[in-house]
Amino acid sequence: MMLPILELVRLEETVGVGTLGVLKINKEVFCVTLEPSDEENASFISSIPAQQYFCVRVTSPKHGETFEIVGVPGRDAVLFHPGNKVEDTEGCVITAQHFGKLTGDRAVLNSGATFKKFMDRLTGYSRCHLTNQEFF
Repeated sequence: MMLPILELVRLEETVGVGTLGVLKINKEVFCVTLEPSDEENASFISSIPAQQYFCVRVTSPKHGETFEIVGVPGRDAVLFHPGNKVEDTEGCVITAQHFGKLTGDRAVLNSGATFKKFMDRLTGYSRCHLTNQEFF
């Protein structure tokens, strides 16, 4: 069975808002994403460098069952998880249904349900490929 191919396409980076993008699964747009801005790969506050990675299914103490992006230089525990604003990212990738506003600030919305759909879509897989690219 071929591993799923995730493609994180970054579309916009704004200080204080973070990095907005879309996540494709096997070439099909699946959801929108939110990551922190590029802070030179600093743990917990930066997006990850644009390159190729593997993801492995893990159980996070805080987020439960999820996928960890492994092989990020100098970092660990870079996860996919739910959230709404850049403060929620913790250096990870948030999955959500659409872009919007929350308490007057740009955010991603319907994240909890979208994250569940993400995990459902990857049922039966313990690993996947991730390609990460920027278009800004």
